[in-house]
Amino acid sequence: MTKKLKYPLLAVFMSALIHGAILPAYSSVEDTLPDIGTTAGGTLSINQEIIMGDAITRQIRGSTPLIYDPLLTQYINKLGQRLVTNADSVKTPFKFYLVNNPNINAYAYFGGNVVLHSALFRYSQNESQLASVMAHEISHVTQRHLARMMEDQKATTPLAIAGTIGSLLLVMANPQAGFAALTGTMAGMQQGMISFTQANEQEADRIGLQTLRRSGFDPHAMADFMQIMSDQTRYMSKPPEILLTHPLPDSRLADARNRSNQYPKVSAPSSLDFMLARVRILSMYSADQKIALDQILDNYSKGNAQEQLAAKYGQALQLSQDKKYAEAGAILSELLAKQPDNPWFIDSMTDIDIEQKQVGKAVTRLQNALKKSPKNTVFIVNLANAYVNSGQYQDASKLLNKYTFDYPDDPIGWDLLAEASAKQGDRNAELAAYAEGMALRGNYDTAINYLSEASRRSRLGSYDQLRFDARIDELTRLKERDSNAKP
Repeated sequence: MTKKLKYPLLAVFMSALIHGAILPAYSSVEDTLPDIGTTAGGTLSINQEIIMGDAITRQIRGSTPLIYDPLLTQYINKLGQRLVTNADSVKTPFKFYLVNNPNINAYAYFGGNVVLHSALFRYSQNESQLASVMAHEISHVTQRHLARMMEDQKATTPLAIAGTIGSLLLVMANPQAGFAALTGTMAGMQQGMISFTQANEQEADRIGLQTLRRSGFDPHAMADFMQIMSDQTRYMSKPPEILLTHPLPDSRLADARNRSNQYPKVSAPSSLDFMLARVRILSMYSADQKIALDQILDNYSKGNAQEQLAAKYGQALQLSQDKKYAEAGAILSELLAKQPDNPWFIDSMTDIDIEQKQVGKAVTRLQNALKKSPKNTVFIVNLANAYVNSGQYQDASKLLNKYTFDYPDDPIGWDLLAEASAKQGDRNAELAAYAEGMALRGNYDTAINYLSEASRRSRLGSYDQLRFDARIDELTRLKERDSNAKP
């Protein structure tokens, strides 16, 4: 299912504060670096970090063009969890998000949250390189570098960090005002942050490399990715965004090579999921990257069997984007004959069925897929969407009520539930679902207004009214919590 939720574009710059560097700096001997990032308890507890992370995530959802694509969300979280499983000092759950941004970058923030720019899929030539970026960001979180920075600055500028966090949240809601506030806050603390950043980056590089290696990826991928970034600067009048916030002197690349050369090169072929994710992003979320996409598809078409499947999938997506559904469907039928349970192929074929007004086929296909993989969120969301499109609104609501209970942080589930409820004329259920979607985006006032209307519409003293009133109280507390979510 293709579900694009559009928000105003936010100039994502949090990596400058959070030190979410993609381009690591290694020292020549792995064990000479001190473990500096595992304390910071005097400044923020783990629970405080999780609370702050949740508050920031809600603001990001409301202000940033996150990609709400079930397939891509499932892929980056599966890859991320593979790395987290092999990381040390993991104290928080991890969640990974994808933002539609043509500038290559990534950043991490409080509470195990990692954001990847979609451009990473264009420039990462293999899965190990993408994993190297994620391993580095994971290390910033496990080593609590943001909390360490706050602790380091607390003695000399006790209000500066709080002001910076407040400015970041303001930027998400009001970019123009936020940037002005941030500039003023940062001016007095920039030099101190630079020296602290260097120590953090060194540690994150070392630990990220260990995580990458233990996860079965090629440890040389970090240095290889740095080389790609270095090469980019030769042909650009303006360096890539990542190099503006994380400069790449020659010594960094040399150190990266020295550190990775301590390990043998590992044969770690990219998964088919990586290749399918790559062509999906460039086909569906990067309208200005056709030349790059054509080159990748051409290379895949000349590669091994899995790469050829990815090339065919990319061709089908391009045809579907051009509304050539019959031609796209023919290619996808061929792919499904080879891999009938592949969720990427099933998803795209059901989209074509719906576009061609053959929703019954989509419903049957997805029901059969769910019998084999009953917990696959891609199939669940797609089937709910197919139910809505086929007029089976009660079936959609039944499925979505369970889905939103199991996955309350997925805006797609609430949006679909609101739509299914509206089609049935259930205004209260529609308002409640819209309220949850608004709350996920940090828009508590709108969410409370929706629930207040639902409460007024309910019979006095009824279970529904009590339920709506209780949720209003919860959201009011969350609003107050988020407003105080700073050290």
